[in-house]
Parts: sequence; structure tokens; C-alpha cells
Amino acid sequence: MAATDAPVAAGHTRERTVAADPLEVRARALVEQRATVVRPFFDGAAERVARLCLRMAERFARGGRLIAVGYSPAARSDVRHVAVEFVHPVIVGKRALPAIGITAGEGSLAAQLALLAEPPDIVLAFPADAHDPLESRAAAEPRAAVTIARDRGCLTVGFADCGAEWEFSPGGEDPFIAQEIVETLYHVLWELVHVFFEHKGLLEGSVGTRHDAGASRFLYPFLGREEHDVERVIADVRQSVLMKAEEVTALRIRAFGESGPAWCAAARTLRAAFDAGHTLLVCGNGGSATDAMDAAADYRFPPAGWTSRPTLDLTEDAAIITAIANDIGSDAIFARQFIAYGRRGDVAMMFTTSGSSRNLIQSLGEARRRGLATIAFVGYDGGEIAARALADHVIIVPSQYIPRIQEAQATAHHSIRELVEKA
Repeated sequence: MAATDAPVAAGHTRERTVAADPLEVRARALVEQRATVVRPFFDGAAERVARLCLRMAERFARGGRLIAVGYSPAARSDVRHVAVEFVHPVIVGKRALPAIGITAGEGSLAAQLALLAEPPDIVLAFPADAHDPLESRAAAEPRAAVTIARDRGCLTVGFADCGAEWEFSPGGEDPFIAQEIVETLYHVLWELVHVFFEHKGLLEGSVGTRHDAGASRFLYPFLGREEHDVERVIADVRQSVLMKAEEVTALRIRAFGESGPAWCAAARTLRAAFDAGHTLLVCGNGGSATDAMDAAADYRFPPAGWTSRPTLDLTEDAAIITAIANDIGSDAIFARQFIAYGRRGDVAMMFTTSGSSRNLIQSLGEARRRGLATIAFVGYDGGEIAARALADHVIIVPSQYIPRIQEAQATAHHSIRELVEKA
């Protein structure tokens, strides 16, 4: 009960007691739990991350490509996220770097890698976590791919024990927290590998050369340094790694503080829909499309003991997406699918950093017309979706920096996934 109805003795006032929402209590605990593990991980890994950024920059400078591999459904979303971040940078001034994603959908990871891998390449492996229902196969496949990559002379990086030269294992019992740490890690690698392109004299094979910043050198004091200053640049990069880890921790806490009730309301809406036999439909663009892939994986293939939930990923069929984009236009790629698949009582879940993507706004309108409940994960100030109240539940991550928005959104939708089981 929200308030007591017991009689009040004369001369006393009734003190209203409000019971805490158990879902909100649990959600707050999940956010606080992340704060206790993220910084210690990056405290221990920051030095190696900085040095790996240099090694990756050297490989890219020699014509190498980044090849991300992963077998499990959750790993697929990370593989695709890595590829789109490097190929299509969202931050002005970052260069496009060659990145390829290899997943189980196209067959054996090792067989695919054997056709593609070349000595200058970087192979980034996403092994399965211990709770993955496909764990044995999902662990063996990346390990076999890493073995081939090492034999070819590739630089190998793994996010668990898989035989890679550079391994970073987040550990812990919670697969969602582990995945969030890994997402921050590969975002940081993408962000900071670019630092070394601004210090061309530091890259292997360019001894005796310098990057001349010209008249603007006073704005960029590090750009004119000789190669022997590499340790000072690495120290700067290491500090930047720690700063980014602190930023996302603070942002998660702030996002929950501002949208916590919406997390709980969204979880209750989802649970009611699933209990009534309805389906979740998820979508997003670019990096946000990979968030939709991750959400679909989490609902279809949850941690052991949780119920699998019916979910459609509207980003996964390239034939449908390209047909709609070609014949009608990109604004209709999701709305058209809601026309085909959406049924009254289903739930639409959308991911966007801007909150103003035209195709998502159009699809939210279509979803509402068809009687679907709507959930939107948005960044910045919520964009048009928040300003116009276009979704039933709007979960805002108040930041203007896309990598951190996506990392905090991952915490929000992972937490909601757990709350669905407790609703």
C-alpha cells in the first residue's frame, strides 16, 4: 500500500509512508553495481589499451584491416558495431578505417577468416560468455579463428581467453556487465587509435620522420614531437582511457536518475505484452542497429534460468531493408515492416542517439496507429521523440557524445531485460 489507512490517535498527525518500487530499487542496484566494476577494470587495463592503440595504428598505417569475429547472437551485435564504428565514424574529423565483420551467419569463422586474413590485419575476437546457450561452439569458433590469424601474422585481440596476443577479460558473473565493459573498450580503441595518426613519426616503419603541424603547431604541442616521445603520448592516451571510463560511469548514474521510472514502466509494459502472447519488434540505424541486434539476442537467448521471449529484429534482413529503401526510400525501411508484422498488443523498441531519426519517427507513428506499445532509447535531450512525446516510454541518456550514449543505453536496456523477468 502507498499509504496507511490505520486510525490516527488524537493529537497526532498521520505520517504518509510510500513503499519503494521494487523494480526501481533493483534497477538502481544494477547501475551502482556497474560503477563498482568499470573503473577497477580500466585501472588495470588502461596501460595495455594505450599500447594496443599504437600497435593497431601501426597496422592500419601499413594497409591492414580490422576483422572482428564472433559466433554467438550477442557477439554478432558487437562484431557489427565494431565494423560500422570504424568504417563510418560518427565524429567529425575521424578517418574511415577498414573494418570487416565475420559472424556465424555466413558459416565457420575459421573458414571465412582463412579466405580473408592477411599479415598486416588486426583480428578482434568476441568469445562467448559462460552463460551463453551456445557457449561451447561459440568459444571454440573464435579460438580457431585466432589460431589462423596468428599463423598469418595478424595482430590478434580477444575479450576473453581465446589464444590472442592481447587479451582483455572483464570477468564477473553478469554477462550484461561484461558486454558493456567490452563495448566501452572497443569504443575507446576506436577513439584513441586516431591519436597516433596525428603522430606519424611514432608509427613503426617511419623512423626519422615527423608530423609537422605548421603554423597551428602551438595548438597541438604533441604533433611535432620526435619518435622517442612515444612514452609520453602513451601516457596521455592512458589517462584518456581512464577519463572515458569515468565519464560513462557518471552518465549511467545520471541517466537512471532522470529516467529511472521510465525503465520500470517499460519493463512492466514488456512483461504484460509477453504474458499476453505478444511480440517485441526492435530497430535502429547504424550503431543503434547493433543495439537492436543486441536487444533481440538478449530476449531470444537470455541468461540461464530466464524465459526466452518472442522478438523480431527489423534490422537483420538486408533484402527487405534494401528493397524498401530502393523502391520507397530509407524513411520507410522500418515503418513498412511494422505494417507487415506489427499486431495490436505488440511492443516496438527503438534505439537512436539523436532522438530525431526520420525513419524511426515515421515507424513510431505507424506502430501507434496499429496499437503497439512503444519504447524509445534516445540521447542528447531526447530530440523530437521526447519533445513531441512520440513514444509511450522515452528513456533519455543526457549526453552529446555518441559512444558514451550507446554505452549507457546498453546499461538501460540490459537492466530493463532483467526487470522484465522480475516485473
